[in-house]
Amino acid sequence: MGKLTDPEILACYRNALANWSYYGYIVFEPQAVEGLRKHFRGYKEKEFKELLFNYAIRDGGDIDQVVESREPWREQWSHHYDLRPIVDSVKVYVETRLRYSKPDDPDDPIIYVVNIHPA
Repeated sequence: MGKLTDPEILACYRNALANWSYYGYIVFEPQAVEGLRKHFRGYKEKEFKELLFNYAIRDGGDIDQVVESREPWREQWSHHYDLRPIVDSVKVYVETRLRYSKPDDPDDPIIYVVNIHPA
């Protein structure tokens, strides 16, 4: 695990986060929806998207890039990206994946939130 430093991937990740208030740029997978509901009942998906934007963009929080080694995900994704914001005084683990095909298009990338739970 290391901090995300690749300029192309970092720009795409930030572009998706910058579009947090629009539909389809940050997508919650079912397990993440369940984690949000179970651990952070006071937050709706849109509020949590804004929280992720604030953590990584406004406040400069770390985005960790992790080589994907788990079955069956490693055949589909080379990496996943972890964020660890503080939510209501609790450090949170947020696992995400990034999909993009046009790195120069700020409206192309999509972040998939796949897991949310206390760290």
